[in-house]
Amino acid sequence: MTVAVETGLWQLDPTASTVALRHKTMWGLVTVKGTFSGVGGQGEVRPDGSAVGTLTVDVASLDTKSAKRDTHLRSADFFDADNHPEITLAVRSAEPRADETVHVVGQLTARGVSRPLSFTARLAQAGADSLTLDAEFTVDREQFGMGWNQLGMMRGLTTVTTTLRFTRAAA
Repeated sequence: MTVAVETGLWQLDPTASTVALRHKTMWGLVTVKGTFSGVGGQGEVRPDGSAVGTLTVDVASLDTKSAKRDTHLRSADFFDADNHPEITLAVRSAEPRADETVHVVGQLTARGVSRPLSFTARLAQAGADSLTLDAEFTVDREQFGMGWNQLGMMRGLTTVTTTLRFTRAAA
């Protein structure tokens, strides 16, 4: 059963949305987790049920519960927040599927480097005035110029987990 989502403009509700990441460090022995508190975005559901939109993440809002680590992650070794304060996902198409999933295709930009990204999101909730999408996908940080890896401690992919709640934008 496909849930019909109202056409029109939708606005991200930052208070009900999360963008988090996790990455194994210390040769896979420790998992660093962090959450971005500064998220924004909007989308448009088209008459055919597909959607387009943009998600923005404030790099400086990353919190891993370690001030020293957060400062390092904001530095030029990683996100380079001074020169690239936002991460953006420009969604070129979001196509609903029969199993309440949504196939998302877009362009992820971090540190001024853009790469194509596609993943499957799950429509967790949909109503007349709000909808919630959950997604999890992996990113190779080295493709975005974040190759810092002291003593080979950081290997593998970074996992990004999102819960994005959108509300109907006022007409």
